[in-house]
Amino acid sequence: MNLTGHASWRHACLPKAHLTPELEQFVQIKVQSGRYNSASEVVREALRLLEEHERARAAQMAEFNEEFGRRLASLDRGESVAPSEIRSRLRRKYEQRQKKRA
Repeated sequence: MNLTGHASWRHACLPKAHLTPELEQFVQIKVQSGRYNSASEVVREALRLLEEHERARAAQMAEFNEEFGRRLASLDRGESVAPSEIRSRLRRKYEQRQKKRA
């Protein structure tokens, strides 16, 4: 049985959200702009974006952990990189990020 469609489940698990006055105003502005028909639509969109953000963050963390594991394994094999090379790589990455922001 799919509980998400059951009304009592909704009331038990999804209580009414209490927003700060600033967030309430933000939601009202979004509805008044005409882009959304109701506050519920704004909240659903916000939750969808949060879910998307969390999936992207989880993917980034998984990628980081894989890379970290590869680098630890290379150190275990006795492979290393000179500190000056690491500093050069970091400097290039920093400069590339600064160019993207400009």
